[in-house]
Amino acid sequence: MSDTRFRTFGEFYPFYLSEHSNRTSRRLHFTGTSIAIALIVAAVVTQAWWLLAVAVVQGYAFARVGHFFFERNKPATFKYPGFSFPGDWRLWWDIVRGKIRF
Repeated sequence: MSDTRFRTFGEFYPFYLSEHSNRTSRRLHFTGTSIAIALIVAAVVTQAWWLLAVAVVQGYAFARVGHFFFERNKPATFKYPGFSFPGDWRLWWDIVRGKIRF
């Protein structure tokens, strides 16, 4: 499938959340995204641009563990890459704001 099933991110996000219903998986996603943020900041501050690649790899590594061991599903990234990446950041932000249980 492609992004055409969902016309907007607003339509996609409830599906995304349903694919992240396991609390441990959400915690892993949050941790991976938080570490990615720290690595991105470190890359900008130190101008060690290779840290950007590390940020992406480790961020997705945490997510994959969550999906494989806890959600027991395939990450939405494979079906909906255009919506999934912003979904990761929105999930992180919703957890920070307390809108989603951590």
